[in-house]
Order: sequence, then C-alpha cells, then structure tokens
Amino acid sequence: MSMSYYRKMNIPGTHGMDKDEQEEMNIYSNTDASDDVRKEMENTDTKRHQTSQHTEEWMHYESNLYYFSCVKKNWTESRRYCTERGADLIIINNREEQEFVKKQAGDNNRVWIGLTDIDVEGTWKWVDGSPPTSGFWMSAEPGGHRGENCALTVVGEWADYPCTEEFNWVCEKSKM
Repeated sequence: MSMSYYRKMNIPGTHGMDKDEQEEMNIYSNTDASDDVRKEMENTDTKRHQTSQHTEEWMHYESNLYYFSCVKKNWTESRRYCTERGADLIIINNREEQEFVKKQAGDNNRVWIGLTDIDVEGTWKWVDGSPPTSGFWMSAEPGGHRGENCALTVVGEWADYPCTEEFNWVCEKSKM
C-alpha cells in the first residue's frame, strides 16, 4: 500500500502580499512521504512491536514472571539486562523450577542463572546473597577452576563457567 501525504508549500517571493493573497498562493501538493517521515513511522512501529513483545516475552510460572533471552551476553551484561527491568537472573529454588527452565530453554540451550562464587572462590551464592538450598550440579561440577565463577544450566543441570563467555539467560521477577 502506497502512502501519500498532503503538504502545504509556500512559494518564495510572496513576502509583499497581504495575508489573503498569500493564502491563495499556497499550493497543496500530493507527495510521497519523505524519508524522515518514513523513518519516524518505522521507528514508531518498531517501538510498538517491541512494547508488545516485551509484554509477551515474560512468562508466568507459579508466582513469578520469567524472561528467556533470544540473544547471548556475558553473565554481567545478562544480569544488567534483568535489573534494568526490575528483575534479576533466576534463582532456582526447587526441582520443579529447574524443570521449567529446562523445558523453556530447551535441552541443549545453555542459559545463565543467578548463581556465582565471584566474591569467594568455592562459596556459591545466589544474586540475592543467599546460599543455594538445593543443587543440580553436573557430575564433577562445580569444577573449582579459577575463572569459572558463574553458573549456567544445561540439560537440566548446573555447570560453572567463565563469566565472560556469552550465553542466553533467564530473568526472574515477582508477579506483584
């Protein structure tokens, strides 16, 4: 569908005319939308699309909302993304929540979770400062290697990994 806009154009050299004469000299021209107008319309459509997507992307489970990313970032950038939206990286409290993440993320998709030992090597804490009450570590994990200070979940189990690597992530926030 082609869009046209009517624009009022003033002819130069009308400065000596009175108001009525100037009005008569104005020309209405049927023109295609300018690049600026097109860009503004595209930006508005994109913003509208992003806004509706933002609402749809958060999934409800139990009493919380979850966001499963489609892009990859390092652990710190992933956490920042979550906190800028009033959330944080997910804290997995039980087997059911772990299974929910596994199902939504897909069996082979590695996603950052809110578990780290960055403050004290070997002392794992959730992003809220609490220790994990249950663990779903893979065999031989956490590996205890320096530099592997952030946790991710893959195939329903946890592994420690360098925080600088880029993976998808899961944000969690209270529904209230």
